[in-house]
Amino acid sequence: MATVTPISSIFSTSSASKSSSTLSHCPSKLTLKTHQTHKQSTLTRREFLKGLAFMPLILSPPPSEAREVEVGAYLPPSPSDPSFVLFKASSKDTPALRAGNVQPYKFIIPPTWKQTRVANILSGNYCQPKCAEPWVEVKFEDEKQGKIQLVTGNVQPYKFIIPPTWKQTRVANILSGNYCQPKCAEPWVEVKFEDEKQGKIQVVASPLIRLTNKPNATIEDIGSPEKVIASLGPFVTGNTYDPDELLESSIEKRGDLTYYKYVLETPFALTGSHNLAKATAKGNTVVLFVASANDKQWQTSEKTLKAMLDSFEV
Repeated sequence: MATVTPISSIFSTSSASKSSSTLSHCPSKLTLKTHQTHKQSTLTRREFLKGLAFMPLILSPPPSEAREVEVGAYLPPSPSDPSFVLFKASSKDTPALRAGNVQPYKFIIPPTWKQTRVANILSGNYCQPKCAEPWVEVKFEDEKQGKIQLVTGNVQPYKFIIPPTWKQTRVANILSGNYCQPKCAEPWVEVKFEDEKQGKIQVVASPLIRLTNKPNATIEDIGSPEKVIASLGPFVTGNTYDPDELLESSIEKRGDLTYYKYVLETPFALTGSHNLAKATAKGNTVVLFVASANDKQWQTSEKTLKAMLDSFEV
């Protein structure tokens, strides 16, 4: 049977053997040598234990997997306002953005590679322009080197600015859409950020078909600002929505898209007593940006939250 020798025993044995050796060769220096050997052993053990304490730092997860890190540590400054950083969603960030809608794209291929046919069932031909699942755009391969393919889905990338001290927080799996992608029937939370002194924000995505049967509908096609917030209000408050909570609504044009903006006072909301929201529709998805704060946070961060809301675009 294998046995384990305590670390203290190893060090004490080492000290004893060295002390014996010292005793036989130079008895007059017994006390000094024994003390030095014990001190050396103690330092070695201390360094060993200290090394163990630093192991979690050495083996920490890569930045892409890290949580609770200030966004200023890894996001670039906003070109429009250097006091903020810019978050631009990509395929790394959320389940729904693994590819995004088809955008102009480019890549290089060795001249010996060949383009291969995409099976009709995978190409999206049977479901365009209202595919509920991702499809394969193109495929290339080389029998000696491998193959590549471009797969696309249904959610457009989006971006907004955040103060550099805010932190991204984990989205619960049941809310993230992991369980239903790429064919979610209900809205899901894309990303969440917060600061305990200023408030929190989140991006919620909803299948367009939940609000209208018209393919590729604009936000205007869905209805008025009041009609849209009536459908999405519970995802702003975290529980229920009362039309009396809507203080202000407005319409903003940006490029080819129209955005509906809202200011809400929600004393019974789970998200906070003050909520700002901004919604638009693109492709097969309605995207909703929500900024929330309690009364104390709102007093000092109203201007910051509104700046973040204004910066949101798809």
